[in-house]
Amino acid sequence: MMKMLPFLQSGPIGIRSGSEGCIGPNRQFENPSASVAEQVPACSESSVDEIWSKNQEKMSERPAGACRASRASSITSNESCISAGDSPEKGRGITGILRSAFKKIKKTKPPSVKQVMVLLGEQKLCDATQHLIALEKSLSSKSEEGLNASQEDIESVYEVLKHKVFSVLKDSMLLAKTNPDLLQQAVEALKEQEREDQNYMSENPPDQNMQFRPRKWKELWMATVKESVEARMKDTSRTPINENLSAVGQNLLHMGKTMKEDLTVVVKYIKELYPPEFNVFSIYAEFYHDYFASQAKKNAESHLEDKDIYLLLSWVHNIYPKDMRKDHALAKELDKVKLGSLLPSSLSKELEKKYLDSEEVTVKNSLSKCLDKEIQRWKEDKEPEKLNGHFQSELLGIFVIQSIYSGQKRAQDISSAVGEELSQRLLKELPAFLRSYRDAFEDFKEKSKKHTHYKPILIANINNCWNFREYTEKNMAEKDDGKADILSTLGDIENSGFDVLLQQLFAQLKPMYKKFTENKWDSSNEIMNEIIKTTSKHISDFRTLRDPFYHAIVEKIHTRLVKEYIVRLLKRKVSLKTPAQQQTLAQQISKNAADLEAFCMSNGSQATWLNSVLPKLAEIIRLQDLGAIKIEVATLATTYPDIRKRHLEAFLHIKANLSRSEQKSILGYLADNKASTPPRAMLFSNINVS
Repeated sequence: MMKMLPFLQSGPIGIRSGSEGCIGPNRQFENPSASVAEQVPACSESSVDEIWSKNQEKMSERPAGACRASRASSITSNESCISAGDSPEKGRGITGILRSAFKKIKKTKPPSVKQVMVLLGEQKLCDATQHLIALEKSLSSKSEEGLNASQEDIESVYEVLKHKVFSVLKDSMLLAKTNPDLLQQAVEALKEQEREDQNYMSENPPDQNMQFRPRKWKELWMATVKESVEARMKDTSRTPINENLSAVGQNLLHMGKTMKEDLTVVVKYIKELYPPEFNVFSIYAEFYHDYFASQAKKNAESHLEDKDIYLLLSWVHNIYPKDMRKDHALAKELDKVKLGSLLPSSLSKELEKKYLDSEEVTVKNSLSKCLDKEIQRWKEDKEPEKLNGHFQSELLGIFVIQSIYSGQKRAQDISSAVGEELSQRLLKELPAFLRSYRDAFEDFKEKSKKHTHYKPILIANINNCWNFREYTEKNMAEKDDGKADILSTLGDIENSGFDVLLQQLFAQLKPMYKKFTENKWDSSNEIMNEIIKTTSKHISDFRTLRDPFYHAIVEKIHTRLVKEYIVRLLKRKVSLKTPAQQQTLAQQISKNAADLEAFCMSNGSQATWLNSVLPKLAEIIRLQDLGAIKIEVATLATTYPDIRKRHLEAFLHIKANLSRSEQKSILGYLADNKASTPPRAMLFSNINVS
């Protein structure tokens, strides 16, 4: 075994720590102005030439003679480099290439260490590497004295070579586009060294390793890649500053942008320079991921502002795993590596909880501020704005819903799971907000009756409910308890507003309806005309309600007009003994019913279920046959199943010609039918019989 020099270090490089003119992996030449050759101890040129001649036969075992720095050099199947100027004539094949190379070797004087340094100066890294390997192998035939001098010289040049190669490899991202020839030279040098390590290990037992083999440049390459990755990820100056981002956000943006762009360069330009066993993309991707993940973890464990928590979660769950894969070529390679998440699951869950708690409070405060501003506008007593002819209260519903929707959308952009969790939380905030809104509305309704724009403000608040209703119906499941709570609260606000708006109308109509019984239905047509005229004036004011609410309030009016008419028929003020009298009253009721129906339908009432009740009552008055009366009563009870015996008994008071037994028979028939039909429309249940 070769005797090791006492002044050389142990390890893959093996250069004296104090050796002048030598460069370590992270050192520069001590005298930059001097040439490399001048700084490296020279060996005897004649001895090197002698060794070179003796080793020509060994060199001939390699597929080709030398490497060239030119990009024109082609890499043959046995991975030797051949200059474009030395290309064989067409048709000569490998044999011709080898013969040409051997002739030039015989004609050319074998290179010395100084000449290798010249090759290095000319950036011919592949040529220099192969010559150094050859010189390294030739040492076995030298005397011990020659060995000491030659080994020291070779190792000094190896340090220069290593420094140059790994300086180039460290700048792979830049050189891949700006100087691909130089990068290829460095990669070829690395491959030569790795191949020589493998050859040596296969020829020598592990316990007989010489001091300088294996050189383990592949391990050094991996360390260099890691160093390069970390340097680029730390260099935030290359990413333009976004003034809307905090320092944390800017750093996340830089790392994500750098990683994506650099891995794209690896896929398109760098990967093809290396053999498959180097797993180039995997190595680069894992180093980028590891650094990104370490910084993300560091940020997650520090005190972050709410907006930075959101940004970090967005990168972890959405941007990082998805944006990196927008490029098809990059996505294909990343799928093979499977990098995983930027944060451990436990840390990610902790951040998510902080974000959800914070966002819930933020939205809750936003809703409270919206309501405070709305109440303040009510106190100003200004007429609300109109949108499409409908009063609106500064779009309160839209602002509130937008606050909730924006919160949900932001959370959804992080991940569907986070979005779902926040949606559930915020949908619980909406019922609480609406209860506060209802209480504030009730307070205004009671204390602000003298305001100039009292009714327009009421109408605007009723209109606000539509947006909440629409949002709830669309976004909440039927089985959700919160949905019923919300719709009930909205119903309270709407009906409370309707009651106030209709209060004056119903007060004016009450004495008009009394005239029916006071006049015993004489002039009933004139009375109905007066009722319709009065109602018409009020309905015009309700046109500023949104369509659903306008139809709802007209239906309430329609129901009230019909109900009040029935109330007068049940007052027991009229008792008619003859069929002729009953016929006359039936005609009057039918005429009033037709006028009332025409008026309500023309004004948009959709309560068609009310239209048959008065004609049916008129028919019962007109009929004289007991069986026919029973049939009509059964039909009435089927259509209005909430009618009870007390209602029918009061109504039959009009037909004074019925005996007590006949009345009892009719009432008994009603009792037989009332339980068989489920209630559909409630009308009689709201009518009390005195």
